[in-house]
Amino acid sequence: MSQSKQNLQDDLAISGKMAKAAYNALEDKQGEEIKVLDIHEISVLADYFLIAHGNNPNHVKTLIDAVEDKMAELGYTPDHVEGYHEGTWVLLDFGRIIIHVFHKEARLFYDLERIWSDGKTVDIDHLPG
Repeated sequence: MSQSKQNLQDDLAISGKMAKAAYNALEDKQGEEIKVLDIHEISVLADYFLIAHGNNPNHVKTLIDAVEDKMAELGYTPDHVEGYHEGTWVLLDFGRIIIHVFHKEARLFYDLERIWSDGKTVDIDHLPG
């Protein structure tokens, strides 16, 4: 195996571990319709997007707080957080993974799953790491 291919697999294993942790944090706080999109082959933004929604702005903030806490336990802090105070679409950018948590109506309106449909939907149990 070439060194670059091994590096890619190692990077994806780290990203997969991060995505699993974020997914579990969202699930623990009853995040709705959690999706993992593998975008590493179509974008340099990140390896994975996680998309979920909450039922109201307070639920959205609770989901974000849970993800931040879980990731901090693992030694990760977000590079960027956007939209927290509004609570309708919050973005957490951890570099390797980007988490989008919406209020349900905002998720339907922005429809990231359609916009990023070239990405592959991944079952959480099949992530590397």
